[in-house]
Amino acid sequence: MLRRLTLLRHAKSSWQEAGTSDHDRPLSQRGQQDAPVMGRRLLARGSRPSLILCSSAVRARHTAQIIARELGYPPEFLQREPELYLATPEQIIAVLARQPDSYRDIIICGHNPGLTELANLLTGRGIDNIPTCGMTVIDLDLKSWAALATASGSLHLFDYPKKS
Repeated sequence: MLRRLTLLRHAKSSWQEAGTSDHDRPLSQRGQQDAPVMGRRLLARGSRPSLILCSSAVRARHTAQIIARELGYPPEFLQREPELYLATPEQIIAVLARQPDSYRDIIICGHNPGLTELANLLTGRGIDNIPTCGMTVIDLDLKSWAALATASGSLHLFDYPKKS
């Protein structure tokens, strides 16, 4: 069964407020501009996620909210997953493995280096870095999300704000 996984790195965050913890950093002005653009690009490519999961970090949540709005995804269905904050590929896989198989198209909004490493693990590609607000869309022939740890997929899309 064909499943689609979109790995979306949070948009550019702000370092302006001294004393703000990494977890609580907001989006920068550029991040707030890039996220709707990338959401519209996903929509133009036919993205229809059945689930959007995001890290608990402020910058990831805000990015996911903007992307959801652009895709027409109900914001109240957005799911915050604290385990996705600075997660390794193995931690991301563990979160995905718990998802119901009725979800065929999932977006994960999180952080590097875990997202880039997972994209390379699943596709066998050599992506150096998913830039801020960048995304990889991976197609997987998978019966169950629980089998993701041993799966391989094909890279459907690699896009980021500065890509023309």
